[in-house]
Amino acid sequence: MISFRTVLIPSLVFALAAGEIYAQDPAPADPPSLAPQTPEQAPPDKRIFGVLPNYRTANETAEYMPITIKQKFIIASKDSFDYPLFLVAGAVAGLGQLTDGNPSFGQGVAGYARRLGTGYADQVIGNMMTEGFFPMVLREDPRYFRRGHGRKWSRAWYAATRVLVTRTDAGGTRFNYSEIVGNATAAAISNAYEPDGRNVRDNVEKWGMQIGIDATSQVLKEFWPDIKHKLFQRHTAETP
Repeated sequence: MISFRTVLIPSLVFALAAGEIYAQDPAPADPPSLAPQTPEQAPPDKRIFGVLPNYRTANETAEYMPITIKQKFIIASKDSFDYPLFLVAGAVAGLGQLTDGNPSFGQGVAGYARRLGTGYADQVIGNMMTEGFFPMVLREDPRYFRRGHGRKWSRAWYAATRVLVTRTDAGGTRFNYSEIVGNATAAAISNAYEPDGRNVRDNVEKWGMQIGIDATSQVLKEFWPDIKHKLFQRHTAETP
């Protein structure tokens, strides 16, 4: 089975390194007419790097606006059935092929196809549980609220720990049951179609890996506008 550390550590390091991009080689300050407005922020992009889905990110504001049950399931569906999810599942399947995860699947094209199917199912079930079903039942908000200001490590810590803290539909904050219990439920369901790794240790590893991936993605969501601005700024400076 794919190790939790094999997936989480490289992805978390990548996310934190990406967050450093906007802090390096500071460019001259923008003219007053182009200076970013605070606390107003531009609406979040729907894709990170133009590929990764980013449908459940919202800007942190003083006035909280809850979303409906229908909107929660729209977010979950977009995150579950967007085409980049096939790419993620394909990469995970390739890693499983190399490490011989779920050995009963075998090797070759047939083995890869089985790993691709189960990897995609893991992502879809996890998204629907953590962003749709459990937020509906527990009246929690599945969105990530981007801070967008402050020290970079403070923001990185804030982003990564939102897997443990969420907003309720009433506007308060509490432990993120939807994320933790939802991913645990998805890991339990995966035992129905993954013949190997049905013991407690393997289930805990799958559960922890998914939470780690979600935390890493939220760090990327927090810093993506800064990264995009820095890259755009450099491109503009280099273009005659």
